[in-house]
Amino acid sequence: MTYTRVTQNMLTRSSLGSLQANLARMGRLQEQLSSGRVINRPSDSPTGTTTAMRLRDDLAATQQYQRNAADGTAWLGTIDTALTSITDQTREARDVALQGANSGGVGQSTRDALAATVDQLRTSLLADSNTTYLGRPVFGGITFGDQAYDDTGTFVGAAGAVTRTVADGVKVRVDAAADAVFGSAGSTVFDHLTALSTALRAGDTAGISAGITNLNGDLDRLATAHAEVGTRAKRVDQATQGGLDTELRLRASLSDVENADLPQVMVDLKMQETAYQAALAATSRVMQPSLLDFLR
Repeated sequence: MTYTRVTQNMLTRSSLGSLQANLARMGRLQEQLSSGRVINRPSDSPTGTTTAMRLRDDLAATQQYQRNAADGTAWLGTIDTALTSITDQTREARDVALQGANSGGVGQSTRDALAATVDQLRTSLLADSNTTYLGRPVFGGITFGDQAYDDTGTFVGAAGAVTRTVADGVKVRVDAAADAVFGSAGSTVFDHLTALSTALRAGDTAGISAGITNLNGDLDRLATAHAEVGTRAKRVDQATQGGLDTELRLRASLSDVENADLPQVMVDLKMQETAYQAALAATSRVMQPSLLDFLR
């Protein structure tokens, strides 16, 4: 039978190694307690770190979708307000045309006053057609200018859709096509109001009647455009709510991976401190012999 000779140096090294390992475990627990996280560096948990990075990427994408949705909501809200004003003024212009279509009791001065009202409504509609959000006309398509229509009622924007990505693979148009709101070139609401004003001043009954018909068509087109904007706004709202739900889920998953269970860490730390104190006491007894003891 062979025996391994145990020297005092071996006992010392073994005791110190155990104490250092114990102290390292206690240090990790103290770090978790102070930071509130179980992963403070990749080496703490390589798999957990990989999962956390993926969750953070998904969370960043979700937050960007939410910012896009918020911007889209602002665009569509601006358009909704403008369409309400445009519809009200177009309806008022039709009412003026109906008043001017009365064959009796309408003198020249009255017709001139009605025509002046139509002119004012046209000017106001032109102002609404150039409604902007953050300096961009909401009816101007993809133009970088600040106008959709010039003073003559001619479209000077750039046709195209302004979209926002509000979810993974989900794009929503957040502007309104000018022709879908004001009509196509040569037959816009501005052209109709100009013709109506001329017909009122001239007492042209046929022209006034045509103006009423045109404005009724404009109102129908505006109602359709308004409904479409409302539908798109609902899609953005749904995407926003979905994004909030996704963000909560991702944050909960990230917390499960990264965050420490503080009560459990406190208990583990206390146990580790007790074990460390016990190890110190045991080591002090093992290392009691001094050089003088060996020389006796």
